[in-house]
Amino acid sequence: MAKKPIRVAVTGAAGNIGYALLFRIASGAMLGPDQPVILQLLEIPVEGPQKALKGVAMELEDCAFPLLQDMVLTGDAEVAFKDVNWALLVGSKPRGPGMERADLLKDNGRIFIAQGQAIDKVAADDARVAVVGNPCNTNVMIAAAQARRLPADRFTAMVRLDENRGRAQLAKKAGVSINDVSDLFIYGNHSPTMFADFTHAKIGGKDAASVIGDQAWLENEYLPTVGKRGAAIIEARGLSSAASAANALIDHVHDLVTPGKIHSVAVKSEGRYGFNPDVWAGMPVKTTATGFEVIESYEMDAFAKSKIALTNDELVGERETIKDLLA
Repeated sequence: MAKKPIRVAVTGAAGNIGYALLFRIASGAMLGPDQPVILQLLEIPVEGPQKALKGVAMELEDCAFPLLQDMVLTGDAEVAFKDVNWALLVGSKPRGPGMERADLLKDNGRIFIAQGQAIDKVAADDARVAVVGNPCNTNVMIAAAQARRLPADRFTAMVRLDENRGRAQLAKKAGVSINDVSDLFIYGNHSPTMFADFTHAKIGGKDAASVIGDQAWLENEYLPTVGKRGAAIIEARGLSSAASAANALIDHVHDLVTPGKIHSVAVKSEGRYGFNPDVWAGMPVKTTATGFEVIESYEMDAFAKSKIALTNDELVGERETIKDLLA
């Protein structure tokens, strides 16, 4: 018997990340090769973005994906999120010239208040939310604060791009396949302060630090390279990460619907690993049949604790900046 279609909402659907994302969802890369989907696509309700969205939809039609059963194109959040099982919040306001980070946090906060309210009002009872639009850790906090019907553990933010970047850099340094790198988890914010925990990572089943054999490189070059990779890509190509961000979102959702997967997700910390209980922070989770469980068993050395303290301070500062949006 054919499966019931899963409704997937994507915001900022005509943007660069959306364009790299939608075709992979429709092909089955995210939810499985036998899972039909209905795409509910939200864009800014003005002529230019809506026209671009129609063009993207035309291309999706022309791909003739067997799993793509229908599409909804809209500028209305309540239409986009109606009965959805997954809401992928990709769109956000970018930081403009001269804009203070506090202003960016508050401007995006208002967007995620409205989207959080719409999701809680009209999404399916089993709805889950993945936030990509930056600053994603704080945006997911804002969206989740609007929920009266959906529990906090339905809301996650994406740090998988940092995990993928971190694994790739370790593989490159060690001269091994990406498949040889495991147990590399991201703690804290999706920002240069995040901590890619190489202290527990494995390369070919061995401690990554011993395989690399260069602690100074790990602490002083590896961590900044991973943390500032997005800025380096902007400098190189003149545009922010799009295909790699879309790929990371595919990984994020795929692994959250695949029991047994262990991966990095930003979740409400509840005080784990020394984070403030009320911030959303990246940490390792194991996917279960009904959701996920945070893995709390990793012991952190003094260096790791110092890095986690720095990213926690940033998250607490962001929460303080937008505290009036959480009421």
